[in-house]
Amino acid sequence: MNWDAYFHTICEAVASKSPCLSRQIGAALVKDHSIISTGYNGPPRGIPHCGHDRYISDKYLQSLMGDILLLTPIKRSIDTTCPRKLLGYASGTHMELCHAQHAEENAVSNAARSHANTLNSTLYMNSIIPCSKCLGTLINAGIIEIVVDEAIVYDKHTRFLIDNSSIKIREFIL
Repeated sequence: MNWDAYFHTICEAVASKSPCLSRQIGAALVKDHSIISTGYNGPPRGIPHCGHDRYISDKYLQSLMGDILLLTPIKRSIDTTCPRKLLGYASGTHMELCHAQHAEENAVSNAARSHANTLNSTLYMNSIIPCSKCLGTLINAGIIEIVVDEAIVYDKHTRFLIDNSSIKIREFIL
């Protein structure tokens, strides 16, 4: 097994811990073929993830969903379906309702919590190229390479950051 295949397997395993009801993404920060940190997409520590617990504690979400939860099929799916999907929003819209941190953001935060040096490290993740917010964080953290499933650029601002930084982006070689 080559290193890309090895780290891709680890990203998949890390992603399996994600409580996100929409997408499970895992990331591994690596230096000299050693993992220094991992992260998956999910809410900040101590914040309820989507599902019944989130609904009970989030008055804003309750106000948006209103009587929709009185419908038996919807009520049953609150624990298995993203609230944005239950509300009929298109993928990628109404992100203000999503309090999850992205996997790559959590990998950098977890490295900071353990005092791991991210300078000159590589980030592996089972996703497309990070969004502009996360890419900016990765650039500032000193990550020099990002390895992804598909080198699809999220948006025009992400393209600008890629074009104006020295960060290398490539797809897994499996």
